Amino acid sequence: MSILSFALQAATADPNGTAEKIAEAATTASAATGSASHLILLLTVFALAVFLGVEIITKIPPTLHTPLMSGSNAISGITLVGAILAAGGNNGTLASVLGFSAVVCATMNVVGGFVVTNRMLAMFKSRK
Repeated sequence: MSILSFALQAATADPNGTAEKIAEAATTASAATGSASHLILLLTVFALAVFLGVEIITKIPPTLHTPLMSGSNAISGITLVGAILAAGGNNGTLASVLGFSAVVCATMNVVGGFVVTNRMLAMFKSRK
């Protein structure tokens, strides 16, 4: 059994209500510990993604650049949808500001990617 369940059992048996305060403290401590471990997990995933991205990008030959750029534009489009959802959510002012900046950055990434891809494909067209 967890600390929280012991505290809840004590809260039902204790008429003074002190066990209820213990249960509230246990819940607060559990939430604080959970968020810290969640943050560490997110930072670990981010660090691994950065390392993997750098390793993959450095190994790409130039002939595969254009097809992969088109694929990354599609992924950036998905990122743009997520940024719009983050900006439009009712999660507070900071989340809205960060969401708006994410929308701006993702939009620049998508537009720039399509411009570069279009220029690369124009190099391979035959001139008449």
